Amino acid sequence: MPTIKILRAGSLGILLALISISANASTATNTFLVQITLTASCAVSASTLNFGSSVGVLTTAVSNTTTVSVTCSNTTPYNVGLDAGTVSGSLVANRLMAGTTAGNTGTTLQFQLCSDGTACNTVWGNTVGTNTVSGTGTGAAQALTVYGKVPIQTTPKPDLYQTTITATVTY
Repeated sequence: MPTIKILRAGSLGILLALISISANASTATNTFLVQITLTASCAVSASTLNFGSSVGVLTTAVSNTTTVSVTCSNTTPYNVGLDAGTVSGSLVANRLMAGTTAGNTGTTLQFQLCSDGTACNTVWGNTVGTNTVSGTGTGAAQALTVYGKVPIQTTPKPDLYQTTITATVTY
């Protein structure tokens, strides 16, 4: 029987050694940084401004609106400018559309883009701080109304008159 006692004592010793190893287990920890850098950004889009197709003679002003949509990151200040257009001789203060039919491309029609309504007292231009429209981004699209006006003028010959305006957002 002494052999069994030795085995029991030996088993008990191994068991106690295992318990003391797990009781003395240690851990180590560390931390790490998680980050992202968001930079200011903006995007701009616009819809066609169509004054209609059955205007006839320009003995009364023709008005209509369109929308410029600006999406800027939250709290980002911005300015939206509209240039004079692509027709030669067009100025922000006196915008021009040109005839599109062959033989009529030099014929122009005056119009204006404004930020204050169809009375068109405030011309919408592209000089930041002077004649642009400003705002602050929210992270969502913000719609800005562009008021267009074709004033009374000598009516050029019938044709499709057009120009391309560039909307620029400065932020």
